[in-house]
Amino acid sequence: MSTPDEPDKDRMKYAILSAGELSERDKIVQTMGEVTWSYLAAHYRSGLLYFVDRELALEEVGLAFTNNHKAQVSAWLKNGDLVKIEDLHAAQWERDEEIQFEALIVSPFVLCRPR
Repeated sequence: MSTPDEPDKDRMKYAILSAGELSERDKIVQTMGEVTWSYLAAHYRSGLLYFVDRELALEEVGLAFTNNHKAQVSAWLKNGDLVKIEDLHAAQWERDEEIQFEALIVSPFVLCRPR
């Protein structure tokens, strides 16, 4: 349980994305956060969790998903810079309860990488 002084580490910031003054990038950044594997496991089981290589800016990948840039996403998948989380990854992360992830929600997908 979290308090105002101690935010819950296993909760993402589900910000309302409206047509306000924020840029697309700023809206994307609002949905980024740090979580543990216990938060991400449900997204993995639904087949909607992707690993993003450290060489890529997480928000750039999020923008590509949001703006339906299929060619760019396909190129990252082909190069291995973006990987759908498989059983091997999940098994490794389930054993390490201390591992923290940087994660980004681009509904229905969740993008992540270990911190």
